[in-house]
Amino acid sequence: MDTTVSLRATGKDAQKAVDESFARIARLDALASSQNPDSDVSKINAAAGSHYVQVDPAVYEMISFAKGFSERSSGEWDITVGIITNLWQIGTENQHVPEAGALAEAMQHVNYKDILLRPEDHSVMLAKAGMSIDLGGVAKGYAVDEVRKIYEAHHIESGLINMGASSMYAVGKTSKGKAWNIGMKHPRSDTNGEYLGIVSIENQALSTSGDYERYFMQDGRRYHHIFDPVTGYPADSGVMSDSIVIDGDVEHAGMLSDILTTVVFVLGPQKGLAFINGMDGVECEITGTDGTIYMTDGFRSRFSDMNADFRIAE
Repeated sequence: MDTTVSLRATGKDAQKAVDESFARIARLDALASSQNPDSDVSKINAAAGSHYVQVDPAVYEMISFAKGFSERSSGEWDITVGIITNLWQIGTENQHVPEAGALAEAMQHVNYKDILLRPEDHSVMLAKAGMSIDLGGVAKGYAVDEVRKIYEAHHIESGLINMGASSMYAVGKTSKGKAWNIGMKHPRSDTNGEYLGIVSIENQALSTSGDYERYFMQDGRRYHHIFDPVTGYPADSGVMSDSIVIDGDVEHAGMLSDILTTVVFVLGPQKGLAFINGMDGVECEITGTDGTIYMTDGFRSRFSDMNADFRIAE
């Protein structure tokens, strides 16, 4: 999952729930990581343009859901950007701005419509050789949903599922009977404990994306890991971070929140808010590169302690 996982649970079977959850997360990581040559994702990528690969039902569900959301977002979300991710190498010692020709060639292999699905045996094929999928923007959210199922099976009524702060789920209330207060990272400060603000959640998923997570600077420009599937470049939409809160009764709340943070980041403040406002049970906060904060009404009602470095859009 390329992150630190923290699980809290209160109840008679809390330790069992946590132990089972960590085992499930490890299993999903082994299946979905493109960095693992034996993973289902790596096998799909290796077989691109050649043949179908039968995968674990969990991997099939992630890919099927992601493709469906690509259609819903008109391609603003696309897991076939794997070849772009590999080209830029952001977050590694080889990170760099690709040559225009190499990028143009890679973009010929980015198209969610070329993900072929065979539901009867959970098989997946990429239609063109050279294609590559990357589940980095969906796997943590899926894992949150899976842990939530385990918590429910063990009757956990209070807990916090935290996949490195980028994907979370608050189960019930805290031990003090209050909503969970989550500090939202200040996207331009490395000072420990300095937040953008506080968001309160209860039986809700929370995901955050930002251009501060993995990036490098070159010629005064920030190149980050959130790619625009249309350009092949890091999204340049006037956003430096965004957060999504989704009610727990929304299907696939964790996975959906994970995806939506990327979609909104690519769309930008105005289009992003318009997109979210058309969805039930979903709230959103967007931090613009000029320090302006945009929020849906539902997010604003649970947001507090805003840092003085920012201002709310009028």
